[in-house]
Parts: sequence; C-alpha cells; structure tokens
Amino acid sequence: MYDIIVIGAGPGGYVAAIKAAQLGANVALIEKEAYGGVCLNWGCIPTKTLLKSAKVYQELLHAEDFGVILDDKTKIHLDWTAIQKRKNQVVKQLTGGVRTLLKKNGVTLYKGFGEVLGKGTVRVNEETLETKNIILALGSHTYLPEIPGLKESYDAGYVTTSRELLDLKEIPKSLIIIGGGVVGIEFATLYQSIGTQVTILQHSDQILSKQDYDVRVLMEKTLKASGITIIYHTKIHAVNQNTLTGETSGDSATFSADKILFSIGRKANTKGIEALDLKMEHDKIFVSDAMETSIPTIYAIGDMNGKAMLAHVASAEGIIAAENAVLGTSRPLNYRKAPACIYSFPEVGSVGYTEEEAKKEGISIRIGTFPLAANGKALAEGNTTGFVKLIADTESYDEIIGIHIVAPNATDMIAQAVTTMELEGTLQDLAHAIHPHPTISEAVMEAAHGGIDRPIHLYKKKERD
Repeated sequence: MYDIIVIGAGPGGYVAAIKAAQLGANVALIEKEAYGGVCLNWGCIPTKTLLKSAKVYQELLHAEDFGVILDDKTKIHLDWTAIQKRKNQVVKQLTGGVRTLLKKNGVTLYKGFGEVLGKGTVRVNEETLETKNIILALGSHTYLPEIPGLKESYDAGYVTTSRELLDLKEIPKSLIIIGGGVVGIEFATLYQSIGTQVTILQHSDQILSKQDYDVRVLMEKTLKASGITIIYHTKIHAVNQNTLTGETSGDSATFSADKILFSIGRKANTKGIEALDLKMEHDKIFVSDAMETSIPTIYAIGDMNGKAMLAHVASAEGIIAAENAVLGTSRPLNYRKAPACIYSFPEVGSVGYTEEEAKKEGISIRIGTFPLAANGKALAEGNTTGFVKLIADTESYDEIIGIHIVAPNATDMIAQAVTTMELEGTLQDLAHAIHPHPTISEAVMEAAHGGIDRPIHLYKKKERD
C-alpha cells in the first residue's frame, strides 16, 4: 500500500513525487515513456538548446558591430548534426538526473502504462497497486484539427508538430507555422535565425493574444523586421502534402513550404483514467485551486487541468498537490502570480494583469514604463529593443498587479517581478530597491519611478508642465 501514486513523470509528476517523498510519504511513480516528460525531452529544454545555437550563429554574423572582424563570413556555417547532438546530450543529462533524484529520494519507479481501476487502485504491467492518494500528471498532446488531407500529410512527414520539428535531419529552406502563440513564435525565431524562410498564418487579427497590448505590438514589429512574414485572418480548408489551400481575409489563398508546423493548442491526455469518470471542464480535468479533482484523494496537475500549460506551473501544482495529499491541507495556487515566458529574440516575461484585463475588471491602475533604449547596459550590448511595463493598483497603495518585460534576458528578470508580487510589493518598494548598475534590471526600477512620477534617466514631461 502506497501513500501516493503519481502517474506521469513530467515536470509536474516527478516534482510531486519528490516532494511527497521528502514529506515522508511512501511514493510510487509510473511513467510509460521518458522521465522529464515533454518539457525535458521534446519541449522546453531542447528548444532552448537549439535557440542558443541560433543566437551564437547570429552573434557571429553581426560580430563586426562590436569591432570583431571576421574576414570571410562565408566560412561561418551551421553543423546541424552537431547542433542536434549537443541538444540530445543536454536532454540525456537532465533526464538522467531526474531519474537519479527520484531514486535517491526513495521513490519507487514503475516503467509502463498506468491505468486507474478505481479510487485507490492502479494497474501497471499486469501488476495491481493500492494507494491512499493518486496524483494524475498525464500531460497533453498536440491538437491536430479535422482538415481534409492533414492526417495524410502528417503521416508523410510534410506536416509536423513541435515534437517532430525538433528532430529534423536537415534545416528546411521554408517553414509555415499555423498559429501565432508562444510555441509558434519560438519556432519562428529559431528557424528564421538559422536561415529558414518563415511564414506565420494566424486565424485571428493578432499574435500572442494573451500578452499585454504593448508586448504584442512590439513583438509583431520585431518579428517582421527579422524577415518573418505574418498573415492574419487565415483559414485552412485543405492540406495536400506541403501545400495549404484556404483563404486570407476572405480571399482564396495557397501556401507551400518544405515543412508545415501546426501549433494551435494541446489537449489533455485522459487515456487510462476513464473508470474514475472525473468531472471535466471542456476537454480538461476539473480541479480546485488546491489541485483536487471531483473525487477526494485524487489530484490532477499540469496540462491535464489546463489552467496554465507551463512546465513551471506544473511543478508548482505538483508541490501543492503533494503537500495537500500528505499533510491534509488545502493550500491553493494563485495563477495571477504565475509567470509566462517566450524565448524569442528578444525574450518576453510577463506576470499578473495585462492593462486590458485590469481595465476590464474596473481596477484603478497606475502604469510605469521604461524603454531599453535608455538603459546603459542594453546600449552597451547592442540590445535596445524592449521595455519594462509595471501595472499598479492605486486603491491598494500602488501594489504591483502586473509586470511585462521585453528584453534579452526577460525570462530571468521576470522572477524579480514574481517575488515582488508574492510579497505584495508596491511601486514605491521597487523604486526604493537599489538595483545594480549597469544592468538591464535597472529598467524595472526606472519604470517604478515612472509610475510614481517620472523616470530618472528618461525625460518625460508631466501633464501640468
């Protein structure tokens, strides 16, 4: 009899298993494929490894901007095989580390498909296990819509999901990306940076729809300036190998490319838990903010519950589920304080309310912004595209309720924002906090000064001036 059985060893499941074991529980973890899940094996880690190679390549191509002269740029080339090898080595090291951590924490590992037979019974490899609690961390899969010819084109290798696009044998000369969400933008950045002609086809009138308006505007401008084509109001009617037919703004249109990436969302994996008959919200598992499903003692974390399909959120949910299951508590997760990151060039980091959301909810806000073009470190490094935007609630002593950053290291900088919000920090707190100079993080302090009055290193007339 186990205290907890975790099904799925992605960033939510393996973290939940380790935390539960650290709290003294007898824990089993079931995984049918690879430890680390999609994130470590076919998502977060491999994409960032490839993006690093792309960034190094771009820096070499623009070395002369920094006084480093390469006499023959034609000799700079990409060894795609070596790049893929490095990516695979990084993934292997991390996934091996996860397995070691699980074993050292005393987690019992089962390799196979876990099927839940009832509230406290799980079957794996013809073996039946009994448990007091179950944490479901089955993850999700890429959604492919019912479009004529799509399945056949996918089976033939012309259409890919993000998983296949990470393991291409050679760099495609052209790539069409269906969907301008986070995954689509990251792959667009990656392949454009290494020489692929990239076109993004977006169904609506905007990319990155969940981001703040100012972020969307700047990112669209930056992506287009890099050579990426973005076409809005596009509908796909049929796919024939590497050719799409449909319409754009009501007019018939045909598009072709070496590879076509469909990146329009993911669906929760629910195979193996049918016997539970859990309450659903659309196509996701319903959970409370404490991660408990409609059946007590059964929790669902990560992409399965669909609250925020992000690896770090899955890990946070895993810790909460483990603590609540072992300790009998009901600690909730505040998703307003869960950051989102985009690993483009430049990066995007955001947390909390967007300006539009705050206004829609009738919150009285004060906004402070600061452009990277006025930041010394950004100027020195030649990375002046971006800004910091702070949103504060004026009726709560200027408490920070949203921060949006576009910067070369925005995905690291956003951690300061999350900490500030967790501590209910205000504009005044950020303005008073001494930031090291020269750093891009100074832009956060400057934006705080701007929200209170005016930035120090950017002249801005006051309305009464």
